[in-house]
This record gives sequence, C-alpha cells and structure tokens, in this order.
Amino acid sequence: MSIRPILESRRATPTMEGAGVKLHRAFGFHDPSELDPFLLFDDFRNERPEDYLRGFPWHPHRGIETITYVLAGTVEHGDSLGNRGRLGAGDVQWMTAGSGIMHQEMPLGNARGQMHGFQLWANLPSGLKMTAPRYQDVKSGEIPEVTDDDGTVVRVIVGSFWGKSGPVDGIAADPQYLDISVPAGLRKTFKVDTYRRAFAYVFEGAGRFADASSPEGVLLEKEVMGKEVNIRDLSGDRTLIRFGTGDEVTVQAGDRGVRFLLISGAPIQEPVAWHGPIVMNTKAEIAQAMTDLRNGTFIRPAH
Repeated sequence: MSIRPILESRRATPTMEGAGVKLHRAFGFHDPSELDPFLLFDDFRNERPEDYLRGFPWHPHRGIETITYVLAGTVEHGDSLGNRGRLGAGDVQWMTAGSGIMHQEMPLGNARGQMHGFQLWANLPSGLKMTAPRYQDVKSGEIPEVTDDDGTVVRVIVGSFWGKSGPVDGIAADPQYLDISVPAGLRKTFKVDTYRRAFAYVFEGAGRFADASSPEGVLLEKEVMGKEVNIRDLSGDRTLIRFGTGDEVTVQAGDRGVRFLLISGAPIQEPVAWHGPIVMNTKAEIAQAMTDLRNGTFIRPAH
C-alpha cells in the first residue's frame, strides 16, 4: 500500500462568473493535464443573496459534463431541450452536454439567504464529444451515506465505496465523488484507485493530509537534518489538495474535525481545445462550434 504524495496545496481564488455571481475557483482554465479528466471546480458558497441572485443565464455547453452538488439553498435550472427542475440541499445534478445544449442555472438560496454548493466540470473523450445530451438529477435521499464505527461519515455521490454505490452512473470519466466528514482528532485512510487522478477539497474544519510516500521509505513525524521527510499540509476551508500516484489518502482531522470532497477519475489523455464552456479536441472543432452558435445549428435534433 502507498499513500499518495501531495503534489500541490492551494487556496481557491475569488472570481466572478455568470451575470455577477461571486465564487471561489479551485482550478480551471489552466493546464488540463494536471487533473485530467477534470477541467474546473468552483465553490459557490455565499451568505448574501446579492452575491448570487443574478445567476448564470442562458449559455452554451459542448463536449463536457457538469456536476452540481448543492449543500444549502436551491437552484432552478432549465435548458433548450425543455428540461426544467430545481436542486435543493443535498441534491446532485450530472449534466452531459455532449453535442450541445443551451443551459441556465439560477440560484435562489434558502430562508437564511444562504446559497452553498459546488460545480465540477469533467471532460468527455473524443468519441463522446458529440453524444446526445442528458441529465441525471438525484435527490439527497437517494445518495447513500455510510457511517463508520469511529464516526466518519461518507456520502457516496458517484462510484462505489465501503460497499455502497452512488446513484449517478454512465459517466465517461468513471469518477468517484465522495463527501467525507472525519471527527476531530481522528486519523483516517481512504482507498483510491491507483490509476486515477485525485484531489481533495476541504470546505469545513481543517485536516493534515499525509504524504507518506518516498523513494527512501516512510518516515512519519520524524526529522532528517532539521527537515520533515513526511510532507504534510494543514489544510482549512477552501483548500485544494492535488495528489500524486498511490492507492491511499490519509488525513489527520484537526480539533474541529474536517469535511472534504475526495474526487478521482480515469485520465482521458487526449488533446484539449478550450473556449469557455465548450471543450473539444482541436481548434477546428471549436471554430465549428462557434459557427454552429452563429447559424443556429448548435442544438442537434434528437434521434
């Protein structure tokens, strides 16, 4: 067994998207090979309606899948194919844009004015870029939740973990998407498939993610020439941790416990041509998408 080393730890960056929604971006519009098959991760937790009510009006998507996970508040969504719905606290939506869709998402918040959630973009391989669009809307009660004897709680949103399988399926990246809460002071290890790219995103409390992988062997909490051999990172709210290869992730929860997303997926390893919410393999395909938008042929008829 090998604990995944920490390649990078960084705080999410404040930014603005849509018609004026304030959010924090953990990654996106960067080197897409770093977290292949994942392209972008946004944290849209806000406490004031004026920071989110303008929402994300009609915009196109092609060549990707978007995953929206709501923690608090509600989001109304609709698209050019006639789909309509509302996501509430604990709900998940996995949208496969495929060949193209016009989409809007309008956050409404809750009675306290809170709107909390995340959106992740996953790439589609070339053979599925132009597949038919589809939705998977999952209510909170459909998501399995497992509680270990030590009080650790894991919501299995996608993939299989601790004998439970998430309700979202048929995803090209074959991801595992877990919402994990570890009680204060507890050290916990989680299995992650060796061949997947993986990252954690801390959004409550704090935890120290252990890097116990070294060519010279494992030296936990020891020093060599005044330097720690075991690289660790005390990570708090809105912190992204990008892991190297290995089959385990270990975290030491702080005195308030720690809650984080642990997300992994199989790399696609294909060229990426990117223009906003349209992600293809070549510049020519991006140019064709722009032509389709201008000509009104972006939305393909259902077969």
